[in-house]
Amino acid sequence: MRQLNSSYLCLIAMGFGLGGCASGPTIYTNQNPTVDFTNFRTYGYVEQMGTDVLGGPASLLTQFMQAAVDREMAGRGYELSSGETDLQINFYVETQEKIQSRQVPSGPTYGGGYYGYRGGYYGTWGGYSQTTEITQYTEGTVSIDVIDNVRDELVWEGVVVGRIRESTMANLEERVNEVIPEIMADYPYRVPPPPAE
Repeated sequence: MRQLNSSYLCLIAMGFGLGGCASGPTIYTNQNPTVDFTNFRTYGYVEQMGTDVLGGPASLLTQFMQAAVDREMAGRGYELSSGETDLQINFYVETQEKIQSRQVPSGPTYGGGYYGYRGGYYGTWGGYSQTTEITQYTEGTVSIDVIDNVRDELVWEGVVVGRIRESTMANLEERVNEVIPEIMADYPYRVPPPPAE
């Protein structure tokens, strides 16, 4: 596994800055259909978070994510515990360099460049002059894993995938606070309140 450093974590956190993307982030959630979520009441975090350097302190990204997840879990009636818990939560981040290419006409030019009235609605005939535009960008993936602590088995995951933007880092905590509720919106269960005495 790639060792994480603070600048790497900052870039990855952009998986949260997806609010700055034109099309926004893509969010996926999955759950184990055989699991009865009514059995879970308490949660904690794995000892070595996937968002931290091995053996190092909790990164700011981890701290921001834990605070946001704590709010979401408390709102669903779960109790955070430092002892034995029903659930354990882990985070993971990854980046990949991506290259995107597209063909654009490089035909007749007038004034400042090609008159683009075709606007992508239709193409030209073979042999027409084309230019290839290549764009390189970084794609970030951020995952939240919820694990059955007794069975040591993943029971739910939320994943957000999006293009990393530098502007995210200016407001990392704010971006984390925006996207965690979106990821957790499909979490399948709320712990009922205790019966009134």
